[in-house]
Amino acid sequence: MSNNLITIDLFAGCGGFSLGFKNAGFNIIAAFDNWEPAIKVYRKNFHHPIYNCDLGNLDNYSILQQLNPEIIIGGAPCQDFSSAGKRNEDLGRGDLSISFAEIIAATKPNYFVMENVELYTKSKKYTQVHNILKMSNYGLTETVINASLCGVPQNRKRYFCIGELYGEDNSLTTYLKENFTKKPITVREYLGNSLGIQFYYRHPRSYKRRAIFSIDEPSPTIRGVNRPIPKTYQQHHKDAAPITQEIRPLTTIERSYIQTFPDDFIFDELNHSKTDLEQMIGNAVPVKLAEYVGKCLLSYINDKNTYKNQTTSNPDKNKFPPKQLCLPFP
Repeated sequence: MSNNLITIDLFAGCGGFSLGFKNAGFNIIAAFDNWEPAIKVYRKNFHHPIYNCDLGNLDNYSILQQLNPEIIIGGAPCQDFSSAGKRNEDLGRGDLSISFAEIIAATKPNYFVMENVELYTKSKKYTQVHNILKMSNYGLTETVINASLCGVPQNRKRYFCIGELYGEDNSLTTYLKENFTKKPITVREYLGNSLGIQFYYRHPRSYKRRAIFSIDEPSPTIRGVNRPIPKTYQQHHKDAAPITQEIRPLTTIERSYIQTFPDDFIFDELNHSKTDLEQMIGNAVPVKLAEYVGKCLLSYINDKNTYKNQTTSNPDKNKFPPKQLCLPFP
């Protein structure tokens, strides 16, 4: 079935979430962010507007309410919860997940999709957000998804919360799980031999972790930093290969491919610093992961609408079954 559900993207960054949901069939009409470099990249790649707006300091939500979105998607900044960050949820950015929940409560879309790091569920902010959403009459489906099972050649685990206004909890669990691939997708399976390398360096958070990876495995999580091999690096016993002159880090654009941005996505490298590009690429929701979640949500919405149409004449069967057969995506 076709879809024209009006959707807006909060904390949109350079557009990974937007592009994935657009590819899944959603009608993205607007996006919001507060970081100018990412906003400039977003504008290069989408026809709808993106607004430079501090969502954490809105006096009211009229600008969002006027758009009357049926679906709101968003991944509030996750660095305060991330294992790659300081894990201090009181640094300020963690409050933006509360802002997301407050926007949902004030705007009342039929559905929302919220993304964050896996550790988010261990935070106090998570408890606050959860309470706001439940008090606003949303049924919640919460899960952690490994992107490598959704067409992304990257071992990236992310928390997703899908809310349905006046819905039941866990309504989409079957949809989200039924279409996982049987095994993780590797870099070679996704990109073939286009990188021209067999092994590459990814800077570890500490030298207790390995840093050399093979393209015949999923990439580790693409983070917002990309550094050369330091002269002090000591070979780790789990490295996929020894250090040689052929071993190198992935380039900025190669890292965008691992995040499943298409090769025609415009990052405008000449007008942005490498640091900014690495940050926005690392912060993005992988396009194929967003597309996967979007397709699951759209399948659920279409099945629910079909079921309602078939049972309107029978008032005893107006409740959508909690579990539906979810066919593989074409």
